[in-house]
Amino acid sequence: MAKQTTDNVKSVDSLQSRYDRLKSERDPYLVRARDCALLTIPMILPKEGHTGSTTFYKPYQSIGARGVNNLANKLLLSLLPPNTPFFKLSADDATLAEISDEKDRSKIEEKFNEIERAVQMRVETKSFRAPFITALKQLIVIGNVLIIIKPDEKVRVIRLDNYVVRRTAEGDVVEIIIKEKTRFEDLPSDVKALISVDSTLPSNADANGDDLHIYTTYTLEGNKFKTWQAIKDKKIPGSEGLFPKDKVPFIALRWTHEDNEDYGRSYVEEYIGDLQSAEGLSKAVIEASAAAAKVVVLVASNGMTREEDVTSAENLDVISGREEDVGMLQLNKQADMAVAKDTLNDILQRLSYAFLMNTAVQRNAERVTAEEIREMIKELEDALGGTYALFAQEFQLPFVKIIMGNLVKEKRIPDLSALKKDGIQIEPTITTGVEAIGRGHDLSKLQMFMQQFVAPLGDSGMMEINIPDLLKRGGTSLGIDMDGLVKNPEQKAMEAQQQAEQQQQAMMQEAMSKGISGAAGPAGKAAVEGMIQEQATET
Repeated sequence: MAKQTTDNVKSVDSLQSRYDRLKSERDPYLVRARDCALLTIPMILPKEGHTGSTTFYKPYQSIGARGVNNLANKLLLSLLPPNTPFFKLSADDATLAEISDEKDRSKIEEKFNEIERAVQMRVETKSFRAPFITALKQLIVIGNVLIIIKPDEKVRVIRLDNYVVRRTAEGDVVEIIIKEKTRFEDLPSDVKALISVDSTLPSNADANGDDLHIYTTYTLEGNKFKTWQAIKDKKIPGSEGLFPKDKVPFIALRWTHEDNEDYGRSYVEEYIGDLQSAEGLSKAVIEASAAAAKVVVLVASNGMTREEDVTSAENLDVISGREEDVGMLQLNKQADMAVAKDTLNDILQRLSYAFLMNTAVQRNAERVTAEEIREMIKELEDALGGTYALFAQEFQLPFVKIIMGNLVKEKRIPDLSALKKDGIQIEPTITTGVEAIGRGHDLSKLQMFMQQFVAPLGDSGMMEINIPDLLKRGGTSLGIDMDGLVKNPEQKAMEAQQQAEQQQQAMMQEAMSKGISGAAGPAGKAAVEGMIQEQATET
């Protein structure tokens, strides 16, 4: 029994010491992140040891906070658009090549659509967006964030100062250790009993518990992540677990991907120079404006006008004195302040472009067309193409797999991973972000082609266009599911046949109502039918 306890303490000690060793590699990123937070949203990464009574620095400019909030909201709407699937399921080409029957293909597509709708319904009904917007803000300012999705699908967002991570040279996560503060009274009874016999536990831990920390580790062993927790040098019973590599409950995000670096750099860090300049100039302009707004009356010491008369005089009072004895204190810095203000405006304009703020794309003119604004916004959105590609691989795909895994456990959708044994590969594909940007470019080119080449030719130009194919390409560029929306040739032929039959029946009824068939007998009836057949053939 003693040997088992010793081994337990030794293994936990190595976990805690490993966290301390790994955080030395994380600290430089924290220093830069706190500088970025100071100029945007200071409370997003407070200093170590902060409490509820901590007073945060108040920036002199708001462009940093506005830009972070604006960019985070744009990213959230792009990555998780409301009521719109952000992914689709597709089988590999080899599987589709073996399926020659169109009915079988349609059944597969229908099943895929059911799974996609189930995942989308789960995303809409659970409150994922609230924690995700917090995570995106931390990504923009800090450059790193850890998202934990619990089995009940509650989401926890872990700041960079509360975890360490280790990656391979290619960027794959191999180890994560989380350090969390806790209270003794909040622990389960079995954990209290486990650590209360520890001599290192402070005597007042039962009252405040300020000295308690829980360590949670996820370590890659083979193709699975092993997890367990420890507190006060003791492994918590029942905290062990194993997760397949592609179904882990955590998502370790970073804004940039650099080889041989465990952490990423933030978006704000790329524009830290402009933010620092905006902060300094804003402070100078505000203080100078306050000094210029100060009203001080100067009275000549050797003049006839007395200071007491000027000070006590009410509006429209008449006092004795000379105008030359009284003057106003003036700053006389208008030219210098104008230079600072112009420079500040240029910096604010650049930052507005960087954070994709709509006010930045509208030029200063009396008339600005909506198309002009759309084109400029589209150009700004294209600048985030690399970010969208990284998020698709490190955020959206893992998130989809976690939700699908939970739905499989609940038996709400079939387990697609079981099909891999039969050589059938089915994977989710992200349809938003950089994929949506590509579709947007295709739509722009299609519209330009129609306007510049087809429209000038009029009806003759439209006669050369395959309308069904044009509709499918346009709908695909807009991200619309075109399955069953545009009629195929078989449907058109069937509708034409039905229309011809209806016309024949209408003509027969009309002829019968006029008494032609009854008056002419069988010969007249045959003549009417021949006439109807002839008209139907012409049609």
